[in-house]
Amino acid sequence: MSEKAHPRADELSTISTLELLEIMHGEDRFAVKAVHSSLGQIAAAVDQIAARLREGGRLHYFGAGTSGLLAALDAAECPATFGVSPEMVQAHHAEDVFEDDRGKGREAARQAGLGPVDAAVGVSAGGRTAFVLAALEVARASGALVVGLSCAPGSPLGAAADIAIEVETGPEVIAGSTRLKAGTVQKVVLNMISTGVFTRLGRTYRGRMVDVVGANEKLRDRAARIVNDLSGAPRDEVDRALAEAHGSAKVAILMLRCGLAEPDARARLSSAAGDLTVALGDVQDVR
Repeated sequence: MSEKAHPRADELSTISTLELLEIMHGEDRFAVKAVHSSLGQIAAAVDQIAARLREGGRLHYFGAGTSGLLAALDAAECPATFGVSPEMVQAHHAEDVFEDDRGKGREAARQAGLGPVDAAVGVSAGGRTAFVLAALEVARASGALVVGLSCAPGSPLGAAADIAIEVETGPEVIAGSTRLKAGTVQKVVLNMISTGVFTRLGRTYRGRMVDVVGANEKLRDRAARIVNDLSGAPRDEVDRALAEAHGSAKVAILMLRCGLAEPDARARLSSAAGDLTVALGDVQDVR
């Protein structure tokens, strides 16, 4: 991330709207491509966070301004997508006016009750946000895993982290407007972290949202389509199995694939720590 003006900054007020958007689109493509060089660090973060959550830990995001809002969005999407409790992934966000407040950062981390099996991810485009750095100091002192996500290689955030994810995005089309390329990159990486973690924890199966929570008609229909797709059973049988399984797609799939009653399917899933791949491991027709 850079405060420098974009190489074509002097043209932006005079070129056509289409040309402006072509420049922006090109910069977004460049930024997303730049994530590739950080995949090793992202993978390390995913594996270490998953290991801690497997032991009962939680994932905490700390960020301010746009970075904090992006982290809050990622946390908010996890319960419905992966069927986890809201406490498992939490975002601690400071408004712009508080991003320089180290006291607020320390307070947020202390109130989070961080411990040795937790993971703390600090999100800051420039890697210098005082709120985030102070929060991560408390996280480190608690024994939590500390991950830094920034668009500024060599930043204080990277230096403070056990795992530093630093994606160089270059000058923004509007100098310093980190909601643009830096924001795009942070959203991409946060997507990778949460999706990677919960895939490793068995919260998905063969690319399907098998832990989806049927909070509305759209999600209930999605659950039914997932069960139909993975079991091959007709819709009436799917609907009946889901009703008996109290909406759990995983339990319904086990019932239909293995010919199990609901209590037996639930017990098998529990013995597999909720991992459908493990629960279906002795079934010959796994697709």
